[in-house]
Amino acid sequence: MATVQHLFRAPKKRLPMEELTEVSALENSGLAGCAHARPGSPRQVLLVDSETLELMELPPGTIRENITTRGINAHLPPVDEWPAALLDLLPPDAPRNNWRRTLLRVLARMLYPSTLDCTASESC
Repeated sequence: MATVQHLFRAPKKRLPMEELTEVSALENSGLAGCAHARPGSPRQVLLVDSETLELMELPPGTIRENITTRGINAHLPPVDEWPAALLDLLPPDAPRNNWRRTLLRVLARMLYPSTLDCTASESC
């Protein structure tokens, strides 16, 4: 069964996320009190599954998600089905049995470099 594990909002841009026990969703805007809530905005609510965060060894809230779930999981397909563009992101010395975790960490670092204090060229 899918569950919501954490709720976060950004009280102001660039400040740490604030964890909440409940929050109101505003139609076509985002979460009440979140600095990113804007009518018609393409970034209204970011939902991330805890299974992916665990693979990347990141605590909830690190990538500034609003909702962290468990049981709603969009895992990567098997490595043999990955497109070449994904394989090109992996460091050449990455062990095959760690490719999923390494790829998720590389992608997270590309998307959130200031949050993770690291660059995409580093290997994990």
